[in-house]
Amino acid sequence: MADDDDDGDDDTTFSSVTAGLPTPISPTATRRLRSTRTSDIDLRSRLPSRKPSRLHLDEQANLLAFSDGIRNYTSAPNTAGHRRLSRASSMILPKHHNRSSSIGVRLATALGFDRARGEAGLAESKVSLFTDERVWYDQFTSTDWVHDSIADAFRLRDLRSRKDFRGRLYAWFDGVQGWVLVAIIGIITALLAYFITVTEASIFELKEGFCTDQWTLKKNECCSGKHDCPAWRSWGQRLGFDGPEQLWADFLVYVAFVIFFAICSCLLTLLTRTEIPSHYSLTTLDENLAADPVPISGSEDKPAVDDHISPVHAQAAPGTVYYPAAGSGVAEVKVILSGFVVHGYLGVKTLVVKTLAVILSLASGMSLGKEGPYVHIATCVGNIACRIFSKYNHNDGKRREVLSAAAASGVGVAFGAPIGGVLFSLEEVSYYFPPKTLFRTFFCCIVASLSLKFLNPYGTGKIVIFEVRYAADWEFFEIFVFILLGVLSGALGAFFIKACAIWARTFRKIPAIKRWPVLEVALVALITGLASFWNRYTKLAVTELLFDLASPCKIDTSSGLCPDDPDEILGIIGYLSMAFVIKSLLTTITFGIKVPAGIYVPSMVVGGLLGRIVGHVVQHLVFTFPDASIWSQCAAKEGLEKCVTPGVYALVAAGATMCGVTRLSVTLAVILFELTGSLNHVLPFSLAVLVAKWTADAIEPLSIYDLLTEMNSYPLLDNKLRPVFTTDLGDITPAARSHRVIDVSNSPLVQASVLRRKLEHLHSVGELDGGLPVIRNDILVGLLPAPDLEFALDKLEDEERSLCLMVPTATWHDTEEDDDHDQDPTDFTPFIDPAPVSLDVHSPMDLVFQCFVKLGLRYICVLKDGQYAGLLHKKTFVKYIRELEHSRES
Repeated sequence: MADDDDDGDDDTTFSSVTAGLPTPISPTATRRLRSTRTSDIDLRSRLPSRKPSRLHLDEQANLLAFSDGIRNYTSAPNTAGHRRLSRASSMILPKHHNRSSSIGVRLATALGFDRARGEAGLAESKVSLFTDERVWYDQFTSTDWVHDSIADAFRLRDLRSRKDFRGRLYAWFDGVQGWVLVAIIGIITALLAYFITVTEASIFELKEGFCTDQWTLKKNECCSGKHDCPAWRSWGQRLGFDGPEQLWADFLVYVAFVIFFAICSCLLTLLTRTEIPSHYSLTTLDENLAADPVPISGSEDKPAVDDHISPVHAQAAPGTVYYPAAGSGVAEVKVILSGFVVHGYLGVKTLVVKTLAVILSLASGMSLGKEGPYVHIATCVGNIACRIFSKYNHNDGKRREVLSAAAASGVGVAFGAPIGGVLFSLEEVSYYFPPKTLFRTFFCCIVASLSLKFLNPYGTGKIVIFEVRYAADWEFFEIFVFILLGVLSGALGAFFIKACAIWARTFRKIPAIKRWPVLEVALVALITGLASFWNRYTKLAVTELLFDLASPCKIDTSSGLCPDDPDEILGIIGYLSMAFVIKSLLTTITFGIKVPAGIYVPSMVVGGLLGRIVGHVVQHLVFTFPDASIWSQCAAKEGLEKCVTPGVYALVAAGATMCGVTRLSVTLAVILFELTGSLNHVLPFSLAVLVAKWTADAIEPLSIYDLLTEMNSYPLLDNKLRPVFTTDLGDITPAARSHRVIDVSNSPLVQASVLRRKLEHLHSVGELDGGLPVIRNDILVGLLPAPDLEFALDKLEDEERSLCLMVPTATWHDTEEDDDHDQDPTDFTPFIDPAPVSLDVHSPMDLVFQCFVKLGLRYICVLKDGQYAGLLHKKTFVKYIRELEHSRES
């Protein structure tokens, strides 16, 4: 980092520089004149040239994965004391990288879209398709939503300026691209969901035995529902054991398969190992509640120091390791959709590895689900598919609209609930959700759900296995039981979050567990195998168990949950209570291990067990005290479920428990409705979810994903948050320093080497997406974003001797010849924002919060009496919000 002794060098004027240097190569005498006013054409000059750029980027420039095994971020900031000497060591990318061999480009080519030919055709018709190659977002930076919105506006204006047939055809094709893209995403997501479901079902029951007719058949398919089936052979029978020896042989083989599948899934997950340099304040990027929190630098007495920002200055500190394929990925997808750039997290390698690994993790029988990973997988599909069309590939703001639709389709195929998927994207993961995105998201979910229903993965015509139908309506007295279930389930979800955090902070702090993640997976698999084998319900897959718990009793039901006599109810309650305790413990220790694992259905299973127990208790009371006035209307009905259907209680508690864990509300009520198709039960579902959310918020304010976001220091500014501020903007603004501004008071020319040193200082403190304000006599005249500055410096032929123009010097004249003239590489004025968003130091913090949330700004310039006073970065503001929340809670 530059120290105070370097400040004088940074303020070197034009006259002092030229006195001791050879004649500068900057062609100031022939420099093209530019306008000093902010006009439409002046804004247009800030867009990249339509001519092909010499700078080519590879997959490191966006969200796609790298082609090598372990990612090595060339964009990592320099450590303190290691300064680059030339543009050749640029932190972003070398000059001559290309994307011709990238996986994403090969995929796009395979899908039949040649972007080069398409863009060449548009260029011939003089239609600009805005390809902003100078603002490819760097690793762990934030999206410039304002820039991307303006860029897309200029692209649309140029596209619609043509009124001939070809122009109208291009405009029509541009409008269709979004619909085609989300349809492709929906179909591919459904195909992947079908592949995962069918493959997992084929190998899940290998732990218990195999079908001699065809080993891929499940036991029900092999035996056609019969109890005695010679075609199905257990491993004990296959090994020649009889009696108790056969049971123990089956037990040992079962445990061995559980451990084998789990370890294989973990080993696949570890292939996505990624290292984060120590300069970033992130602790991890997977569901690791045991990650060490980032120490808070600075002090409360001096909140405006430079170290108030995100980086951790420890040159020798080791980097952080994370695994993109681990966990569900929902929290990380939420952070990415908020505008945070994470290279490789939504790439091809992550997609392939997570798809294969989730099959093995499900087949192991551990207490985890596939619904959360479906969201991550679908978002990967959306990110990769965006490469088909350049308007989404080259604009991160537009890309995130597509990713919102993709995430929703993941929930749509996971629960068979397209409307629930739309609400999930709107309520949980999306940060920017314009009205047109809502309709496209709905279309994407419909396409995905219809495609999966056509594929028919279960052979029953159902999208998911736990779809149920209830014929009987609920009674009025049950409303009090549903409220009780909401309270119990909400408390259960909140205590589950606390238990997961305690387990992670204790067991996962053991050095051996931290060093070898596969060891923890093997231990959890061993415990799962030992505890699950002896109980029928813990042995089932979580989706099948949820179906059995929520299903109403029928004549041919073989789940063991439908008593033929009231005296059998107490035995069922005891058996379910044992399963409830086992599943609760297994779900707690499984969450956060290094395999693809969702928490949605496992939490629903735990709640379903609780709800089924309560349902059977109420059922037993109705039969024990049939003359009680509260349910006197039940006496005229016949059958064990004449008045109480325990399956309804199970599904109500399942949804309420999931609400307690994730804090989804409207989404869950709609998903439960779509699972049952029963309008009669919408009120019980909604009431239980509402009460559960109130209860969980009272016990644990954060959901499981909010807790992950906070503990892992993700730079997410929650747009649902409404903090109470007690300070003004000036109280948290870092002080203005000379090495953080570009002063043009004495001359509009600044030495390129000085700009490079200023840029390196921004990188050294982690502000790869920061900016350098341009000031003249302490008056703010513009702002040069750090990515743009690096792009401009990297184009200079002789950086050490170049002088760069930072402000326009005369009136600009528009001529056609200017468009054909090569742009002067030392003219940096096209990269400077002449009107950055600025606020006064006395501006209320609520206004600052709304600017960051609603406009998606990276930074805000701060003025005092009209003069520049400092710059507030979004990461600084996020950190301030978290400290404010912590101080309020304490």
